[in-house]
Amino acid sequence: MRINKYLAQCNISSRRKVEEFILSGQITINDVVVKTLSTQVLPTDIVKFNGVVVKPSNVKIYYLLNKPSGYITTVSDERGRHTVLDLIEKSPERIFPVGRLDMETEGMLILTNDGDFANKLIHPSKQINKVYEVVVNTQPSIEQFSNLEKGVKIDENFTTSPSKITHKQKLENGTFKFNITIHEGKNRQVRKMMKSVGLNVEFLKRVKIGALPLGNLPTGKYRKLTKQELDLLLKN
Repeated sequence: MRINKYLAQCNISSRRKVEEFILSGQITINDVVVKTLSTQVLPTDIVKFNGVVVKPSNVKIYYLLNKPSGYITTVSDERGRHTVLDLIEKSPERIFPVGRLDMETEGMLILTNDGDFANKLIHPSKQINKVYEVVVNTQPSIEQFSNLEKGVKIDENFTTSPSKITHKQKLENGTFKFNITIHEGKNRQVRKMMKSVGLNVEFLKRVKIGALPLGNLPTGKYRKLTKQELDLLLKN
């Protein structure tokens, strides 16, 4: 079995992420550092991640979390900040978040120990839609909405793909709420998109991934996902 696939089954992270671990020299086989993604793992090999032995797990876990603001989407944090794993009951299986939401953003987050599934969900080639509920400081103009839907430049070398805007609603306090659908997952992408057209985000929440909505899961709570729901996550 190739080393990246082996590690994706070891409750470490998605296959894309474990490839970074390999290339950065964090993986050893029989105490020898490997940096080649095509390296094969034999049944008798001892594989370690940062010095700790890792083995594939036959128990697959899939959670849906309604992430609250104030938590970072990592397994641990050297600065002592709250992570999304602080919200999950301790388990003998090592789980990790799929993709990311920035600290201030709320909403849908998938946690699992299935690296192959995580890779399917976040790989750019799959173009899985994500829907965000956005509240901005003022009512956007027709031009601002048009630019967002056509795609905007958010980094020096990156312009977003076309998006879809729905559920427009002016709120009593003068702010404006709408949903935006994107399929990319760049760091702080929705916030950068709003900034690029002159809008300030007051509130941001992911409410749908693929064909699966968040539903009425309370903020800060999580639950197991069914096989049918896992299929919906991968379907637009």
